[in-house]
Amino acid sequence: MLREGKTADALAAVEKELENNPNSGQAATMLDNLGATADARKVFQRALDAAADAGAKANWQRQMAMSYAFDGDCRNTVKYEQMVIAYWQTQEQAQPQNAFYQEGEMANEGARGCIDSGDLETAEQWYRKGTEMGLKEPEPKTHPASLWNFRLEHALGRLAARRGNKAEAAKHVAAARKILDGDASMAAQQERFYSYLVGYVALYTGDFQTAEAEFTKMLAAPGNSNDPFMICLLGMTYERMGDKSKADETYKRAAAALSPNSHNPPAAFARPFLRKKMSL
Repeated sequence: MLREGKTADALAAVEKELENNPNSGQAATMLDNLGATADARKVFQRALDAAADAGAKANWQRQMAMSYAFDGDCRNTVKYEQMVIAYWQTQEQAQPQNAFYQEGEMANEGARGCIDSGDLETAEQWYRKGTEMGLKEPEPKTHPASLWNFRLEHALGRLAARRGNKAEAAKHVAAARKILDGDASMAAQQERFYSYLVGYVALYTGDFQTAEAEFTKMLAAPGNSNDPFMICLLGMTYERMGDKSKADETYKRAAAALSPNSHNPPAAFARPFLRKKMSL
C-alpha cells in the first residue's frame, strides 16, 4: 500500500497491527516511513521500556535515533546514539574489537543524520568523535586505522563542500584517494564510496557535469545501485542542471528503491525528501 501511494490504507494496516502487537518494531518503522514519526516514537518507547536487557534497550535506542533522523532532528538523533554508545562502552572489556567499532559506527551514524539535516557543526563534531572511538580498537585490529581515516576525510570533504569551500574539499578528496591507494584490502570494500565523495563535492560546489558523471559511476558500482540516498543525489544534480524530466525520472527510481521497512540513514533522508518532491 505504501509503495502504491495509498497512505491512508497503509496507516490503517499499521494501526491494526498495533492493536495486536503494541510494541511492534516493524509497525513503528513503517510509521516513520509514512511520516507519522511522533506515533512511531511512542511505539519505540514502549518497546524500549519493555526491553529485557541492556543490549535490547540499546537496539531500541538506535531505532529511536533513526526515528528522529526521519524528522531531520539532529539533536535528538545524536542524543539517542550517545545512549547506544554508552552501552557499547560497557562491552569494551568483554568484546573490545567489536565494541570500539560499534562506538565509532554509532557516532558516524549520528553525524550522518546531522549533515543530512544541515547541522554541519554537530556533524563534524561527531564524525571526529567517531574516528577517535574507532581508532581505540586494540590489537589485533579487525578494522584498520585506514578505514577510519578514510571515513573522516570523506566526511570532511563533504562538509567543506557544503560550506562552499571548494579548495578545502579538494584537499580532503585527495587525502581520501591517497588512503585508498595505500591500503588495497580496505579499498576493496570502500572504493565504491569514492565516486560518491567526488560527486558530492562537485554537486555542492556547482560542478554539475562532474557530479552527474561521478554519481552515474557511483550507482554502477556493486552495492550502490539501490541506495535511495545516492539515487536522490543524482536526481538533485539533474534538478540543478535544469533537467526536470531526468530529475523526476531519477526521483521515481529512488522511490522504487525504498523499502517500507527501511530504517537507516539513506531512508531517513530519502523518504521525507521524496515526499516533498513527489507527494510520496
